[in-house]
Amino acid sequence: METEIPILKGRSVVVGVSGGIAAYKAADLTSRLVKAGAQVDVVMTPAAAEFVRPLTFQALTHRPVALEMFALWQETEIGHVSLGKRADLMIIAPATANTLAKLAHGMADTLLATTALACRGPILLAPAMESGMWANPATADNMKVLERRGYFSVGPESGRLASGADGLGRMSEPETILDAARWVLGRRGPLAGEKVVVTAGGTREAIDPVRFVGNHSSGKMGFALAAAARDRGAEVTLVHGPSAQRAPYGLRAVAVESAEQMQAAVWEAAGDAAAIIMAAAVADYRPKSAAEHKIKKTRGELALELVRTPDILAAVAQRRRQSGAPRAVIGFAAETDNVLENAREKLARKGLDLIVANDVLAADSGFAVDTNRVTLIDGGGVVEALPLMSKTAVAEAVIDRLAALLRRV
Repeated sequence: METEIPILKGRSVVVGVSGGIAAYKAADLTSRLVKAGAQVDVVMTPAAAEFVRPLTFQALTHRPVALEMFALWQETEIGHVSLGKRADLMIIAPATANTLAKLAHGMADTLLATTALACRGPILLAPAMESGMWANPATADNMKVLERRGYFSVGPESGRLASGADGLGRMSEPETILDAARWVLGRRGPLAGEKVVVTAGGTREAIDPVRFVGNHSSGKMGFALAAAARDRGAEVTLVHGPSAQRAPYGLRAVAVESAEQMQAAVWEAAGDAAAIIMAAAVADYRPKSAAEHKIKKTRGELALELVRTPDILAAVAQRRRQSGAPRAVIGFAAETDNVLENAREKLARKGLDLIVANDVLAADSGFAVDTNRVTLIDGGGVVEALPLMSKTAVAEAVIDRLAALLRRV
């Protein structure tokens, strides 16, 4: 399926690579940006070229690499000026202590530093250095200066460093930097100023300390929805059950286990939310009581008495009827038969603005796969069947509908 990311598609992104061992990760970052649909230009310092050859980046971007300070970018353009003027975003990865010092003091003795000075778009820094250098007051002061001037930063993280020691100073992984770039670009999107709550994943209802009642939900759909809302500028709270998915950058993630815990977290976040998207596969039943210790296997059968869990979506809908908030509520209907009929009934019964229905028995749709084939049904009865697409693309379509809903209310 497609790997393009709408917030990055067609954007001009400059990747600045300075001289540190983490420069090898910049190649991965560059590749991800290109696959996402961005037009990427790479600017390297001479020291960076000692770690990774410029040809590597040229092969990834199919564009010349800017290295020489006074080389003409085109016959009528000066490289650092033209790159800075047309960049929608500049990412400096790795941003070494030396580079941070140059930027903080307005120095322009490398093409990278000069391009940053000329850049009119936002600049995202991904610091990388030895932990002692990162902790040095001079570096800390330089970061404060840059942040005060409007620079953004991601990382550094703790981990193994070039010296062989473990500490804080490791550059964030390319996937995280890419996610941070999406957050930076989306800050003033159509949902800017709106608070959105998204639920994701399944819940686990304890039988005993080692067993639970659950389902096959991976959380992929809900996490994609949270990222798509974030990309449009929303302030997102993601309430999720146990999942192997990585929480998107730039939002508040709340991890829960049970349906009761999810309800409490949603209730806390929903106070001033403009919209709630219930994509979680919440267990409908739980054991009436959980054993304090592991239940031992015996020769006889084991009977579990199950009771209903809270209906979070119904409670949200009731709250809206009473107070008028949130302004939009979207639900999901994961069905195994009579998909559209069951979805329409749920839409009406719970007073939703939009429901996303899918057949979870289909091999290419539903739980634990990267694709989905869904049908959107709105409160007016309008039905839109979407073709098979990635869950990321489905999320984009749903969030587009959410933005339209919020514009009307």
